[in-house]
Amino acid sequence: MKKPVTVASLSEFGRERLSKSFFMRDFLFSDIASIHGFANIPDDPELAIAAGSRLCQDLLEPLQDHFGRIAIRSAFRSAEVNGFGAEMQAAGKAGYSCASNESNYASHIWDRRRDGMMGATACIVVPSFWDAFQEEGDWQKLAWWIHDHLPYSSLYFFPKYWAFNISWFEQPTRTIHSYRSPKGCLTKPGMENHGGTHEQEWAGIEKAMCAVTTRG
Repeated sequence: MKKPVTVASLSEFGRERLSKSFFMRDFLFSDIASIHGFANIPDDPELAIAAGSRLCQDLLEPLQDHFGRIAIRSAFRSAEVNGFGAEMQAAGKAGYSCASNESNYASHIWDRRRDGMMGATACIVVPSFWDAFQEEGDWQKLAWWIHDHLPYSSLYFFPKYWAFNISWFEQPTRTIHSYRSPKGCLTKPGMENHGGTHEQEWAGIEKAMCAVTTRG
């Protein structure tokens, strides 16, 4: 599959279905691209589709099936878009928040492999979870549920709406970090809390979310 270079070919590419609920178009919007006039399109569409399909099928669909609609904040970035964002970030410009291209290969840059392996990342919000849990540290309930149920590679939680980066990777690292209290690393291989079940941390979240929905 060639890189889309016309409106017709990009439209067709956007119709690529990654899973039962998600299409490629859902992941192509970029604030950086929109403001600065970049085309946020993969150089290797087939690799982007392959990696994005695993992200959607293995992680996003199970989350949506269990917790209701998820909202995508950002996802795929072309190397051009991410590289520009990283330059702006390094220059101290607000709102860019992009790591280097090399560290984003097989992450936000879906169409590049890292160490020969593919991967994909999306930043998402689970609105029903936020509606039910807004106390300091509540993000950990969702983090531990994902840890116990889904084959994620990494999670990184942010303060607003408990948005988080969720990554699929062929060789998952199974790490969880947060910018919100408690900041830093929640778990990673080798930590005492990494193995076993964490049901005591997430038990009852479905019931609490259902109660909020019913009240609404």
